Amino acid sequence: MILLASLAVGLVAYLAVGLLTGYLPRIGTRVQVPRRGRVERQTWLLQAGTELSVAQFVVGSLAAGAVAFALVAAITGSPVVAIVPAAALGFLPRAYFGHRRARRLSELQQAWPDGIRHIIGGIQSGMSLNQSIASLATNGPEPLRLAFARFAVVARMVGVPAALEVVKGQLSDSTSDRVIEVLLLAHERGGRIVTEVLRDLAEATSKDLKTMEEIASDRLEPKINSRAVFALPWFVLVMLCASAGPFRQFYKTAAGVVVILIAAAISLLGIWIVERLSRDPMEERVFGSPGAPR
Repeated sequence: MILLASLAVGLVAYLAVGLLTGYLPRIGTRVQVPRRGRVERQTWLLQAGTELSVAQFVVGSLAAGAVAFALVAAITGSPVVAIVPAAALGFLPRAYFGHRRARRLSELQQAWPDGIRHIIGGIQSGMSLNQSIASLATNGPEPLRLAFARFAVVARMVGVPAALEVVKGQLSDSTSDRVIEVLLLAHERGGRIVTEVLRDLAEATSKDLKTMEEIASDRLEPKINSRAVFALPWFVLVMLCASAGPFRQFYKTAAGVVVILIAAAISLLGIWIVERLSRDPMEERVFGSPGAPR
């Protein structure tokens, strides 16, 4: 048991470091996912700022759950008690990358009003629209600099519209899609109306972001409470079964197994309902590329 627990702890630490740094071992396992679902999941990972493939993410999550199962089973002496904690830890990579994705998208969306004003300022100072967009790579808001780092080079090679499409695929965000579509239209039409359109876009984007912040703030506390209510009973159960005694003996019996299975079903159903009800509304990528993300 001690050896098994030690190996489990080591593997958990290895996987945790891999997930935090964005690198996992290259495992040649084929995970069959429908094409549309695979594209959506790959886009989700891209928005989270990781280069992991869907297969690597799934294998890493399953490995984390399996190791957690072995570790908790070794501590409690009851594999049944380890089912729900293992399932919860198996979803931990999704929660981690989901948090990274939400933070990255929020930073990106918050940067666009300033980015649009930067483009307007460049046009008013005598620069062309293309030069103003390219200057985002050096003088624009920090979250936009990396996305536009190669814009000038790509624009010279394949043209401005194609370069903006590359940026759109890299950002993979509905707000960015909307802004870039307006920039494409401004590039095609040109003229004095460009600055007026960009001013209206900056104002509309700021209002949208304010509304999204209010919605996220209202939903934060219920999310935290629901996850705490889900995790606390199982944490207590693991602690009660960690040492020999009547609790460990009871949950090894048939009656104890039935209690755990019923509690697991109720807990998982409850957390699923709460997560569905508290899910933040995400704007659909109407202008997104229908193909695989770049």
